[in-house]
Amino acid sequence: MVREPVKIEVIIVAAGAGQRLNSRVPKALVLLRDKPLVSYSLKAFEAHPDVGGIVVVAPQKHLKAFERITRAFKKVRFVVAGGQSRADSVKCGLAVLSSKVRAVLVHDAARPFIDAGMISRLTAALKRSKAAIVGVPVKFTVKKVDGRTLNIQETPARELLWEAQTPQGFHKDILVKAHAQGIGPEATDDAVLVERLGQKVKMVMGSYRNIKVTTPEDLVWARQLLR
Repeated sequence: MVREPVKIEVIIVAAGAGQRLNSRVPKALVLLRDKPLVSYSLKAFEAHPDVGGIVVVAPQKHLKAFERITRAFKKVRFVVAGGQSRADSVKCGLAVLSSKVRAVLVHDAARPFIDAGMISRLTAALKRSKAAIVGVPVKFTVKKVDGRTLNIQETPARELLWEAQTPQGFHKDILVKAHAQGIGPEATDDAVLVERLGQKVKMVMGSYRNIKVTTPEDLVWARQLLR
């Protein structure tokens, strides 16, 4: 049995440029109903009793803007500059976590619909496992294709496929080790790095509402979800 983590902190990755949103400001500062995207996840983690602290990783040029936004949230301990890649930005957040932290959640600021239920399911999983992420079963048939010819190579069984989301949770020592091992092939999330260590990662039910705002169409959909 894995010992229960005594304290959890959250790294909110907010260093994305927002190019695919055609935005002049970083994606996490794009307004959704007159509030920046990052404020929605900040509110959810601020209110959750399992969260002891929050670190926001933001673009260097916009640190002051993020500092102004985070003043209203008592659990925010640091706002730090991110790196060139997502993995680099997470490492920047790891560097300032409290030494007492035994588990860390990593969340994309572009997912504004994180809720208390998802956070609770994830933190509960971390009492039994060293790594867990939220996700949802894939609804549609997925095809694996040849990248050059676009010929279909395989149709994976749908019941085996889940769409990974954030937050993703890990015991701190595991995540630090995963990032220290070197990135290798591009890592699109932290679970990939932990998997490369040979560590099992538990899947926890997320929500189909937990969308990631990446394109203008996603922003339209996010506005609909707030109605």
